[in-house]
Amino acid sequence: QVPGMKEILLMGFYQPHEALSRFLVSAQQEFKIPIRYLQEYAALGTGGGIYHFRDQILSGGAEAFFVLNADVCSEFPLQEMLEFRQRHGDAHSFVILGTTANRTQALNYGCIVANADTQEVQHYVEKPSTFVSEIINCGIYLFTPAIFQHIGEVFQRNQQELVLEESSNGWQRAEVIRLEQDVFTALAGSGKLYVYKTDGFWSQIKSAGSAIYASRLYLNQYSKNHPERLAQNKPGGPVIRGNVYIHPTASIDSTAVLGPNVSIGEGVTVGAGVRVRESIVLHGASLHDHTCVLNTIVGWDSTIGRWARVEGTPSDPNPNDPYAKIDSETLFRDGRLTPSITILGCSVTIPAEVVILNSIVLPHKELSRSYKNQIIL
Repeated sequence: QVPGMKEILLMGFYQPHEALSRFLVSAQQEFKIPIRYLQEYAALGTGGGIYHFRDQILSGGAEAFFVLNADVCSEFPLQEMLEFRQRHGDAHSFVILGTTANRTQALNYGCIVANADTQEVQHYVEKPSTFVSEIINCGIYLFTPAIFQHIGEVFQRNQQELVLEESSNGWQRAEVIRLEQDVFTALAGSGKLYVYKTDGFWSQIKSAGSAIYASRLYLNQYSKNHPERLAQNKPGGPVIRGNVYIHPTASIDSTAVLGPNVSIGEGVTVGAGVRVRESIVLHGASLHDHTCVLNTIVGWDSTIGRWARVEGTPSDPNPNDPYAKIDSETLFRDGRLTPSITILGCSVTIPAEVVILNSIVLPHKELSRSYKNQIIL
């Protein structure tokens, strides 16, 4: 939807594999735009990766480019960021997307102090130990090629420091560059960095539990902008409560009750009397008659037997605080599994009439009994 968008580059240090290649091919066909995956030789940090591949980024003669962290969900107001940059700063200025957090949670993010009139970033601190600002970095940026000069200065400085340290693997460490601490902190107050504050939704996706919250945000966005994508109550169809997405190839019994905040994937089968709420059911899964699925991600091609109950505990932000963000819970606390959403990996089989509560089931498992607060390896 961004005019003049020419190419999409995915960057990471993961080995490319067949599933990723399939995804890239299907995405290119759907969006009619070249999409490539660039693999870093090591984890180079948020700035090191784009600096390492600067020739590929600039090869098309780009005037500007967006950098988006993969672990965030948002309205992605990219067009608005472009217009904002034209109104503020010069042709070589950079824009950070910012949003408002509450005072306590702001400490977990990059905090931005900006000029109230011009929105120029005057001070930037990554995860401060004391309160700095309620405006936080969303991990979505609009850069021009001039950014590489600033990242290059960090790279040169890193190399000089490593020569002094005489480190054995310094060549690799010099390329590890963090946009936030190494670049933004230095750019703040220079007149080159601006923040565009959004009132739209934004959330990190740091844990599997936050995926269900992210799904809820996107379904809510659909209800405003694309209501045709959501399921409606129809004669002879299942009961729909709230925002529910059902893939056209899914088979849903008319006595099932779905929602709110449910996403049903490709080829899913949902039997009679099934209840699904606050859950994501991925492609090929089968929910047999009278199962109950709450706060759960059901993996590809998994099966849940009749009268089984699969339930997790939501890890939602405080609903009474409009600026609350989702907390990044660790998997364990005090040696115990933190109660969170339940996750069934791909090709998991849950037998009839059992209860799976607050548990994570790894792929290709066939369970024989009930489980509670466990990781089932």
